[in-house]
Amino acid sequence: MKLSETGLSYRRSAIEGASPIGLIIALFDTLAGDLRRAADAIRKNDIETRCKELNHAALVLGRLQSWVDLENGGESAQTLSRFYAYLRAKMMEASEAKSATLLETQIDMILHVRSAWHLLDSSSPQLSEKKAEVPSELVNLAYEPTEGTESDRIPFSQSA
Repeated sequence: MKLSETGLSYRRSAIEGASPIGLIIALFDTLAGDLRRAADAIRKNDIETRCKELNHAALVLGRLQSWVDLENGGESAQTLSRFYAYLRAKMMEASEAKSATLLETQIDMILHVRSAWHLLDSSSPQLSEKKAEVPSELVNLAYEPTEGTESDRIPFSQSA
């Protein structure tokens, strides 16, 4: 099912109105969706889809990693950086081993960390009210329509 122009406009509007933490949550949602579709592709022995989804997941992970301020972020930044490095290594391992189960384990971890970001966003009104400046490439990265998978991408404003 192809996403309509209205659907794409809705997604862009939701991201453009997001707080900085809301953008992180959107990328975590995208990352989890990419890995879920890659795991499904592994089970179906669909190499092309597996590669496409894992490549997109790597781009999303790269964006998340680029936002970590290792110089000023203290131990939290160090921990987050190690988490992202671990995810990248496990994604590569899962791809090489063709292990859907390993990807699903990573999805559980991503959703756990995502829930912490969500709590932070909802418990900090000053952060939630601040709107982020969103470059268009981030909108495309968070909700990049790929043929045959648009309906699987979850707009973060509708997620838990």
